[in-house]
Amino acid sequence: MQLRFVGCGDAFGSGGRFNTCFHVSSERVNFLIDCGASSLPALKRLEIDRDAIDLILITHFHGDHFAGLPFFLLDAQFSRRTRPLVIAGPQGIETKLPEVMEVMFEHSSKTRQRFDLSVVTLAPRERRSFGDVTVTPYPVVHGESGGPFLAYRVEAEGRTVCYSADTEWTDALIPAAQNADLFIAEAYTYDRTVKNHLSLKTLEAHLPVINARRVVLTHMSDDVLARIDELPYAAASDGLVVVF
Repeated sequence: MQLRFVGCGDAFGSGGRFNTCFHVSSERVNFLIDCGASSLPALKRLEIDRDAIDLILITHFHGDHFAGLPFFLLDAQFSRRTRPLVIAGPQGIETKLPEVMEVMFEHSSKTRQRFDLSVVTLAPRERRSFGDVTVTPYPVVHGESGGPFLAYRVEAEGRTVCYSADTEWTDALIPAAQNADLFIAEAYTYDRTVKNHLSLKTLEAHLPVINARRVVLTHMSDDVLARIDELPYAAASDGLVVVF
């Protein structure tokens, strides 16, 4: 099982990084976690076969995690995709997706797809299976606009990956990430408190109880990127591949 950081940047492109998009693949699974606005060119840059992707999990509705979907879907349409696709995310995704399609490309939400597209709502703490992928969402805290906000614990082929999503510290991250093979955690700031975001120092205080086998930091602002060579944990970069 491998995870590739298609994009690991924050909303403002700190460090010149693409918006959040992770590609998870193995012999039997092929899916994305988040699809930020810059995801399509980032996927093409890495020569990732978009037609092979079966599932896209969306953590919340901010543009740097969600606004790549119109480009992804129109590219799929024009490239004559036939493989079914599932897009799953928080409550409201059934209305938010056509809304963002219309904002980006008027009338695109009404275009008949050449492929079977399913849009699925995920409820906090309710496990859902999509083929060989089992997803358990956990509610996290990231303000009032753009939600609901979900962290994901994803299990496939005997491996577990957790993504914190954008959030301030919440105890929901403990069951979400506990004993995971890979925990991808936001570290927006180093030690400064920013509402609705997680600092590395706050995260670090909780890592012993989380006990993940591997931790990789993501969604880092310039504050953290300036110290990247001094960080005690692995830091994501666009294109980085993690085998777990």
